[in-house]
Amino acid sequence: MNDTSGARCISIIMDGNRRWAKEQGKQSLEGHAAGLKKVKEIVRHAFSRGIDTAILYAFSTENWNRTAEEVGYLMNLFQSAIEKEFEELIQEHIKIRFIGNLARLSEALRVVTKEIEEKSAAIDTKKTLVIALSYGGRPEIVSAVNHLLESGVQRVDEAALSEALWTAGLPDPDIVIRTGGEKRLSNFLPWQTVYSELFFTDTYWPAFTTGELDAILAEFAERERRHGK
Repeated sequence: MNDTSGARCISIIMDGNRRWAKEQGKQSLEGHAAGLKKVKEIVRHAFSRGIDTAILYAFSTENWNRTAEEVGYLMNLFQSAIEKEFEELIQEHIKIRFIGNLARLSEALRVVTKEIEEKSAAIDTKKTLVIALSYGGRPEIVSAVNHLLESGVQRVDEAALSEALWTAGLPDPDIVIRTGGEKRLSNFLPWQTVYSELFFTDTYWPAFTTGELDAILAEFAERERRHGK
C-alpha cells in the first residue's frame, strides 16, 4: 500500500487495556494480553504504509508502582512475547530495539531483549520497531546528562544531548498517538516530540484498528508543519 502522508516515524502510547477488559467482562490483566496481540497488527500495517520507525510505549517507569501481581504478569507477558512473537517480526525483516532503564528488568528479561536486538541488528532494513520498556522521559534526560558529565564534556549542545539519549540514532516522531481517551504524554519522549503532531483517540488500545491509523495518517498529511518558521 502506498503512503502519501509523509510520516516516517510514529510513536504510540498504548493506553486502555484494563478498561477494555472491564468493558468486555474480562479480568483486567487479560486486557494486557489483548493489547500485546494488537501490536503486530498495527506495526505491520504502519510499515505497509511507508512508516520506517514505530516507537511503542509498553511500560513506564511509573508503572513499576502498580501491584506486584500486575507487574509480574506484565514482565512474564513481555518475556513470552519477545521469545515467541518477535521472532516472527524478524523474519519479516523488521529490526527490534528496546529503550528505557533496562537495568530494572529481571536478568532473564534483559537476556532475551539483548538476544533479540542482536539477532535483528544485521538485518538490512529501514523498518524498526522500538519498544519503550521501563521508560520515562525525565529519567532518560537525567541519564543522558550524567553520561555526558562522566565523559568529561565541558559544554553540551542539542546534538550532544540527543546522542546521549536512549533514542540515539532514531528519528524524532512525526506523529504521537495516544489511545484510551487521556490527553497527555505521560513522560513519553519529551525531548523528541517537541514538533510531533499529536493525535488522541477514545478507542482503547486492544480495539484500535488499521482503519483508525489510516485516518490519522490522512489527517497528518493535511496538517501544515512549520517548525517555527
